[in-house]
Amino acid sequence: MNPYVLAILLSSLGLGTTLTFASSHWLLAWMGLEINTLAIAPLMAQHHHPRAVEATTKYFLTQATAAAMILFASTTNAWMTGEWDINNLSNPLASTMFMAALALKIGLAPMHFWMPEVLQGLDLLTGLVLSTWQKLAPFALIIQTAQDIDPLLLTLLGITSTLIGGWGGLNQTQLRKILAYSSIAHMGWMIIVIQYAPQLTMLALGTYIIMTSATFLTLKMSMTTKINTLATTWSKNPMLASTTALVLLSLGGLPPLTGFMPKWMILQELTKQDLPIIATTMALAALISLYFYLRLCYAMTLTVSPNTTNATTPWRTQTTQTPLPPALFITATLGLLPMTPTILMLTT
Repeated sequence: MNPYVLAILLSSLGLGTTLTFASSHWLLAWMGLEINTLAIAPLMAQHHHPRAVEATTKYFLTQATAAAMILFASTTNAWMTGEWDINNLSNPLASTMFMAALALKIGLAPMHFWMPEVLQGLDLLTGLVLSTWQKLAPFALIIQTAQDIDPLLLTLLGITSTLIGGWGGLNQTQLRKILAYSSIAHMGWMIIVIQYAPQLTMLALGTYIIMTSATFLTLKMSMTTKINTLATTWSKNPMLASTTALVLLSLGGLPPLTGFMPKWMILQELTKQDLPIIATTMALAALISLYFYLRLCYAMTLTVSPNTTNATTPWRTQTTQTPLPPALFITATLGLLPMTPTILMLTT
Protein backbone atom coordinates (compact mmCIF):
# COMPACT_ATOMS: atom_id res chain seq x y z
CA MET A 1 0.00 0.00 0.00
CA ASN A 2 1.14 3.53 -0.81
CA PRO A 3 2.70 5.05 2.37
CA TYR A 4 0.74 8.31 1.89
CA VAL A 5 -2.57 6.42 1.66
CA LEU A 6 -1.57 4.33 4.70
CA ALA A 7 -0.74 7.51 6.67
CA ILE A 8 -4.15 9.03 5.77
CA LEU A 9 -6.00 5.84 6.78
CA LEU A 10 -4.13 5.48 10.10
CA SER A 11 -4.64 9.16 10.97
CA SER A 12 -8.36 8.77 10.12
CA LEU A 13 -8.48 5.79 12.51
CA GLY A 14 -6.95 7.97 15.22
CA LEU A 15 -9.28 10.87 14.37
CA GLY A 16 -12.43 8.71 14.55
CA THR A 17 -11.54 7.30 17.97
CA THR A 18 -10.49 10.72 19.34
CA LEU A 19 -13.71 12.29 18.05
CA THR A 20 -15.81 9.67 19.87
CA PHE A 21 -13.70 10.11 23.03
CA ALA A 22 -14.16 13.88 23.03
CA SER A 23 -17.83 14.09 22.05
CA SER A 24 -20.74 14.79 24.36
CA HIS A 25 -23.23 14.93 21.46
CA TRP A 26 -24.68 11.74 19.98
CA LEU A 27 -24.17 12.73 16.35
CA LEU A 28 -20.47 13.51 16.89
CA ALA A 29 -19.94 10.17 18.64
CA TRP A 30 -21.71 8.39 15.78
CA MET A 31 -19.59 10.28 13.25
CA GLY A 32 -16.39 9.17 15.04
CA LEU A 33 -17.49 5.52 14.90
CA GLU A 34 -18.29 5.85 11.18
CA ILE A 35 -14.89 7.42 10.37
CA ASN A 36 -13.30 4.51 12.24
CA THR A 37 -15.18 1.91 10.21
CA LEU A 38 -14.50 3.60 6.86
CA ALA A 39 -10.78 4.03 7.66
CA ILE A 40 -10.17 0.37 8.55
CA ALA A 41 -12.09 -1.10 5.57
CA PRO A 42 -9.30 -0.40 2.98
CA LEU A 43 -6.68 -1.70 5.46
CA MET A 44 -8.62 -4.95 5.74
CA ALA A 45 -9.05 -5.40 1.97
CA GLN A 46 -5.52 -4.32 0.99
CA HIS A 47 -4.29 -7.85 0.08
CA HIS A 48 -7.06 -8.38 -2.53
CA HIS A 49 -7.47 -11.96 -1.37
CA PRO A 50 -11.06 -13.30 -1.64
CA ARG A 51 -11.09 -14.07 2.11
CA ALA A 52 -9.89 -10.56 2.97
CA VAL A 53 -12.57 -9.00 0.74
CA GLU A 54 -15.22 -11.29 2.27
CA ALA A 55 -14.06 -10.37 5.80
CA THR A 56 -14.16 -6.65 4.90
CA THR A 57 -17.71 -6.98 3.50
CA LYS A 58 -18.92 -8.84 6.62
CA TYR A 59 -17.26 -6.30 8.90
CA PHE A 60 -18.68 -3.34 6.98
CA LEU A 61 -22.22 -4.73 7.03
CA THR A 62 -22.20 -5.48 10.78
CA GLN A 63 -20.66 -2.10 11.64
CA ALA A 64 -23.12 -0.27 9.37
CA THR A 65 -26.03 -2.10 11.05
CA ALA A 66 -24.68 -1.17 14.51
CA ALA A 67 -24.17 2.47 13.43
CA ALA A 68 -27.76 2.64 12.11
CA MET A 69 -29.03 1.24 15.42
CA ILE A 70 -26.99 3.83 17.38
CA LEU A 71 -28.44 6.61 15.21
CA PHE A 72 -31.96 5.24 15.69
CA ALA A 73 -31.47 4.90 19.48
CA SER A 74 -30.06 8.43 19.84
CA THR A 75 -32.86 9.90 17.70
CA THR A 76 -35.46 8.04 19.80
CA ASN A 77 -33.82 9.33 23.00
CA ALA A 78 -33.70 12.90 21.64
CA TRP A 79 -37.36 12.63 20.61
CA MET A 80 -38.37 11.48 24.12
CA THR A 81 -36.13 13.77 26.20
CA GLY A 82 -35.44 16.72 23.90
CA GLU A 83 -31.67 16.38 24.42
CA TRP A 84 -28.78 15.01 22.33
CA ASP A 85 -26.41 14.81 25.28
CA ILE A 86 -24.68 11.41 25.72
CA ASN A 87 -25.01 11.48 29.52
CA ASN A 88 -28.79 11.87 29.32
CA LEU A 89 -29.82 8.41 28.09
CA SER A 90 -32.96 8.19 30.21
CA ASN A 91 -35.30 6.37 27.81
CA PRO A 92 -35.24 2.58 28.57
CA LEU A 93 -35.98 1.56 24.95
CA ALA A 94 -33.23 3.81 23.60
CA SER A 95 -30.68 2.61 26.20
CA THR A 96 -31.38 -1.09 25.46
CA MET A 97 -31.16 -0.50 21.70
CA PHE A 98 -27.97 1.48 22.17
CA MET A 99 -26.35 -1.27 24.25
CA ALA A 100 -27.34 -3.89 21.67
CA ALA A 101 -25.74 -1.78 18.92
CA LEU A 102 -22.49 -1.34 20.85
CA ALA A 103 -22.45 -5.07 21.72
CA LEU A 104 -22.65 -5.75 17.97
CA LYS A 105 -19.84 -3.26 17.36
CA ILE A 106 -17.35 -4.86 19.79
CA GLY A 107 -18.52 -8.46 19.26
CA LEU A 108 -20.20 -9.31 22.57
CA ALA A 109 -22.15 -12.60 22.60
CA PRO A 110 -24.83 -13.23 21.33
CA MET A 111 -23.91 -10.61 18.66
CA HIS A 112 -20.46 -12.14 18.19
CA PHE A 113 -20.89 -14.32 15.10
CA TRP A 114 -19.09 -11.94 12.73
CA MET A 115 -15.94 -11.66 14.86
CA PRO A 116 -14.18 -15.05 14.31
CA GLU A 117 -15.06 -15.06 10.59
CA VAL A 118 -13.78 -11.53 10.01
CA LEU A 119 -10.58 -12.00 12.01
CA GLN A 120 -9.84 -15.25 10.16
CA GLY A 121 -9.82 -13.42 6.81
CA LEU A 122 -7.27 -10.77 7.86
CA ASP A 123 -3.51 -10.72 8.22
CA LEU A 124 -2.10 -10.58 11.74
CA LEU A 125 -1.36 -6.83 11.92
CA THR A 126 -4.80 -5.75 10.66
CA GLY A 127 -6.31 -8.35 13.02
CA LEU A 128 -4.36 -6.71 15.85
CA VAL A 129 -5.84 -3.27 15.01
CA LEU A 130 -9.33 -4.79 14.81
CA SER A 131 -8.95 -6.59 18.17
CA THR A 132 -7.48 -3.65 20.09
CA TRP A 133 -7.85 -0.13 18.66
CA GLN A 134 -11.36 -0.70 17.27
CA LYS A 135 -12.66 -1.56 20.77
CA LEU A 136 -11.66 1.80 22.28
CA ALA A 137 -14.35 4.12 20.86
CA PRO A 138 -17.35 1.82 21.59
CA PHE A 139 -16.02 1.19 25.12
CA ALA A 140 -15.75 4.95 25.74
CA LEU A 141 -19.47 5.22 24.95
CA ILE A 142 -20.40 2.16 27.03
CA ILE A 143 -18.49 3.52 30.07
CA GLN A 144 -20.22 6.93 29.73
CA THR A 145 -23.71 5.40 29.55
CA ALA A 146 -23.32 2.27 31.74
CA GLN A 147 -25.30 3.76 34.64
CA ASP A 148 -28.37 4.27 32.40
CA ILE A 149 -28.38 0.71 30.98
CA ASP A 150 -30.37 -2.12 32.57
CA PRO A 151 -28.00 -3.97 35.00
CA LEU A 152 -29.58 -7.34 34.16
CA LEU A 153 -28.81 -6.81 30.44
CA LEU A 154 -25.15 -6.00 31.22
CA THR A 155 -24.83 -9.07 33.49
CA LEU A 156 -26.39 -11.36 30.86
CA LEU A 157 -24.13 -9.97 28.12
CA GLY A 158 -21.07 -10.42 30.35
CA ILE A 159 -21.80 -14.03 31.40
CA THR A 160 -22.89 -15.10 27.88
CA SER A 161 -19.76 -13.61 26.30
CA THR A 162 -17.42 -15.27 28.80
CA LEU A 163 -19.06 -18.68 28.35
CA ILE A 164 -19.31 -18.50 24.54
CA GLY A 165 -15.78 -17.07 24.28
CA GLY A 166 -14.55 -20.15 26.16
CA TRP A 167 -16.67 -22.77 24.44
CA GLY A 168 -16.21 -21.40 20.93
CA GLY A 169 -12.43 -21.54 21.11
CA LEU A 170 -12.24 -25.17 22.24
CA ASN A 171 -12.68 -26.76 18.81
CA GLN A 172 -10.58 -24.34 16.72
CA THR A 173 -7.32 -25.04 14.93
CA GLN A 174 -6.84 -21.55 13.45
CA LEU A 175 -5.03 -19.17 15.78
CA ARG A 176 -6.88 -16.07 14.58
CA LYS A 177 -10.25 -17.67 15.38
CA ILE A 178 -8.94 -18.70 18.81
CA LEU A 179 -7.86 -15.09 19.43
CA ALA A 180 -11.29 -13.87 18.29
CA TYR A 181 -13.02 -16.10 20.87
CA SER A 182 -10.43 -15.00 23.43
CA SER A 183 -11.43 -11.39 22.64
CA ILE A 184 -15.14 -12.21 23.13
CA ALA A 185 -14.39 -13.79 26.54
CA HIS A 186 -12.31 -10.80 27.67
CA MET A 187 -15.07 -8.39 26.57
CA GLY A 188 -17.43 -10.35 28.84
CA TRP A 189 -15.14 -9.77 31.84
CA MET A 190 -15.10 -6.04 31.11
CA ILE A 191 -18.87 -5.72 30.70
CA ILE A 192 -19.76 -7.70 33.85
CA VAL A 193 -18.05 -5.19 36.17
CA ILE A 194 -18.76 -1.95 34.29
CA GLN A 195 -21.85 -1.06 36.35
CA TYR A 196 -20.00 -1.47 39.68
CA ALA A 197 -16.46 -0.23 38.93
CA PRO A 198 -15.88 1.34 35.49
CA GLN A 199 -12.20 1.90 36.40
CA LEU A 200 -11.75 -1.89 36.56
CA THR A 201 -13.23 -2.15 33.06
CA MET A 202 -10.62 0.33 31.85
CA LEU A 203 -7.88 -1.63 33.63
CA ALA A 204 -9.10 -4.91 32.07
CA LEU A 205 -9.25 -3.24 28.62
CA GLY A 206 -5.69 -1.89 29.05
CA THR A 207 -4.24 -5.26 30.08
CA TYR A 208 -6.23 -7.01 27.31
CA ILE A 209 -4.74 -4.65 24.70
CA ILE A 210 -1.19 -5.25 26.02
CA MET A 211 -1.60 -9.05 26.08
CA THR A 212 -3.33 -9.28 22.69
CA SER A 213 -0.70 -7.03 21.08
CA ALA A 214 2.05 -9.26 22.50
CA THR A 215 0.29 -12.39 21.15
CA PHE A 216 -0.31 -11.03 17.64
CA LEU A 217 3.21 -9.62 17.34
CA THR A 218 4.90 -12.85 18.48
CA LEU A 219 2.74 -14.89 16.07
CA LYS A 220 3.69 -12.44 13.32
CA MET A 221 7.34 -12.89 14.23
CA SER A 222 7.13 -16.68 14.03
CA MET A 223 4.90 -16.41 10.90
CA THR A 224 2.27 -18.74 12.37
CA THR A 225 -1.51 -18.84 11.83
CA LYS A 226 -2.36 -22.50 12.60
CA ILE A 227 -1.75 -24.85 15.55
CA ASN A 228 0.09 -27.25 13.20
CA THR A 229 2.67 -24.62 12.28
CA LEU A 230 2.86 -23.54 15.91
CA ALA A 231 4.22 -27.00 16.75
CA THR A 232 7.28 -26.36 14.54
CA THR A 233 8.17 -23.05 16.26
CA TRP A 234 10.24 -24.60 19.05
CA SER A 235 12.96 -26.01 16.80
CA LYS A 236 13.24 -22.70 14.91
CA ASN A 237 13.28 -20.26 17.80
CA PRO A 238 13.11 -21.79 21.32
CA MET A 239 13.30 -18.41 23.12
CA LEU A 240 10.39 -16.95 21.14
CA ALA A 241 8.36 -20.15 21.60
CA SER A 242 8.79 -20.16 25.40
CA THR A 243 7.88 -16.47 25.73
CA THR A 244 4.84 -16.96 23.45
CA ALA A 245 3.70 -19.82 25.72
CA LEU A 246 3.98 -17.51 28.75
CA VAL A 247 2.08 -14.75 26.90
CA LEU A 248 -0.74 -17.23 26.17
CA LEU A 249 -0.86 -18.28 29.84
CA SER A 250 -1.05 -14.59 30.77
CA LEU A 251 -4.04 -14.22 28.40
CA GLY A 252 -5.60 -17.16 30.25
CA GLY A 253 -5.17 -15.28 33.55
CA LEU A 254 -2.65 -17.44 35.42
CA PRO A 255 -0.63 -15.90 38.28
CA PRO A 256 2.09 -14.58 38.56
CA LEU A 257 1.50 -13.04 35.08
CA THR A 258 -0.17 -9.72 34.23
CA GLY A 259 -3.41 -11.34 32.99
CA PHE A 260 -4.25 -12.50 36.51
CA MET A 261 -4.58 -8.92 37.82
CA PRO A 262 -7.85 -7.77 36.13
CA LYS A 263 -9.57 -11.15 36.71
CA TRP A 264 -8.56 -11.11 40.39
CA MET A 265 -9.82 -7.54 40.89
CA ILE A 266 -13.07 -8.15 38.99
CA LEU A 267 -13.85 -11.29 41.04
CA GLN A 268 -13.03 -9.34 44.22
CA GLU A 269 -15.40 -6.51 43.17
CA LEU A 270 -18.22 -8.96 42.30
CA THR A 271 -17.81 -10.60 45.72
CA LYS A 272 -17.90 -7.17 47.40
CA GLN A 273 -21.17 -6.44 45.58
CA ASP A 274 -22.60 -9.63 47.14
CA LEU A 275 -22.78 -11.53 43.83
CA PRO A 276 -21.04 -14.84 44.70
CA ILE A 277 -22.93 -16.92 42.09
CA ILE A 278 -21.96 -14.57 39.23
CA ALA A 279 -18.34 -14.46 40.50
CA THR A 280 -18.22 -18.29 40.62
CA THR A 281 -19.73 -18.56 37.10
CA MET A 282 -17.13 -16.13 35.75
CA ALA A 283 -14.26 -17.99 37.44
CA LEU A 284 -15.46 -21.33 36.02
CA ALA A 285 -15.91 -19.79 32.55
CA ALA A 286 -12.30 -18.57 32.74
CA LEU A 287 -11.23 -22.20 33.19
CA ILE A 288 -12.82 -23.13 29.84
CA SER A 289 -10.78 -20.38 28.13
CA LEU A 290 -7.66 -21.51 29.97
CA TYR A 291 -8.03 -24.98 28.41
CA PHE A 292 -7.47 -23.77 24.85
CA TYR A 293 -4.54 -21.57 25.88
CA LEU A 294 -2.98 -24.63 27.55
CA ARG A 295 -3.67 -26.57 24.35
CA LEU A 296 -1.68 -23.99 22.37
CA CYS A 297 1.16 -24.11 24.93
CA TYR A 298 1.18 -27.90 24.71
CA ALA A 299 1.33 -27.81 20.89
CA MET A 300 4.11 -25.24 20.99
CA THR A 301 6.43 -26.42 23.73
CA LEU A 302 5.73 -30.12 24.35
CA THR A 303 5.36 -31.46 20.80
CA VAL A 304 8.98 -31.07 19.72
CA SER A 305 10.54 -33.03 16.86
CA PRO A 306 10.49 -35.81 15.88
CA ASN A 307 6.81 -34.99 15.40
CA THR A 308 4.40 -35.65 12.57
CA THR A 309 2.95 -32.36 11.40
CA ASN A 310 0.69 -32.09 8.37
CA ALA A 311 1.68 -28.47 7.83
CA THR A 312 4.39 -27.34 5.46
CA THR A 313 7.29 -26.24 7.63
CA PRO A 314 8.10 -22.59 6.85
CA TRP A 315 11.65 -21.69 5.87
CA ARG A 316 13.81 -20.32 8.65
CA THR A 317 13.91 -16.87 7.10
CA GLN A 318 14.93 -13.89 9.17
CA THR A 319 11.87 -11.84 10.03
CA THR A 320 11.77 -8.24 8.83
CA GLN A 321 9.76 -7.19 11.88
CA THR A 322 11.32 -4.76 14.36
CA PRO A 323 11.96 -6.69 17.59
CA LEU A 324 11.32 -3.72 19.93
CA PRO A 325 7.46 -3.60 19.97
CA PRO A 326 7.06 -7.36 20.68
CA ALA A 327 9.77 -7.15 23.37
CA LEU A 328 8.02 -4.24 25.12
CA PHE A 329 4.57 -5.84 24.97
CA ILE A 330 5.89 -9.24 26.12
CA THR A 331 7.64 -7.61 29.10
CA ALA A 332 4.43 -5.79 30.05
CA THR A 333 2.38 -9.00 29.57
CA LEU A 334 4.60 -11.04 31.85
CA GLY A 335 5.68 -8.63 34.56
CA LEU A 336 3.02 -6.09 35.59
CA LEU A 337 1.41 -8.11 38.41
CA PRO A 338 3.73 -6.63 41.13
CA MET A 339 2.38 -3.20 40.10
CA THR A 340 -1.10 -4.15 41.38
CA PRO A 341 -0.96 -2.03 44.61
CA THR A 342 0.05 1.05 42.57
CA ILE A 343 -2.75 0.43 40.05
CA LEU A 344 -5.23 -0.12 42.92
CA MET A 345 -4.21 3.21 44.42
CA LEU A 346 -4.65 4.96 41.07
CA THR A 347 -8.03 3.38 40.29
CA THR A 348 -9.77 3.78 43.65
